[in-house]
Amino acid sequence: MEHIMPQRVASEPITIRTAKVAEIDALAGAMDRSRNYIVNQAIEQYLEANTWQIERIRDGIAAARKGKVQPAGEVFAEIAAKHGWSR
Repeated sequence: MEHIMPQRVASEPITIRTAKVAEIDALAGAMDRSRNYIVNQAIEQYLEANTWQIERIRDGIAAARKGKVQPAGEVFAEIAAKHGWSR
């Protein structure tokens, strides 16, 4: 089986201003990575998390519009029961 390397997506330089340069550099040094790597990883994780969240919100709105809703008390009770919390 031939191993195919994923194609790199062309990147475009941007300029940002941040007060977190020291923290970025400290993490990059601890990980033996570049500042660019750390910033790109942070952006990628941010975009993934927020994209996931926006999709869930849209799904929830669509479900609510179809009448697929539960009273909040029932939802909280289910969560508490699942985790063994008392309500």
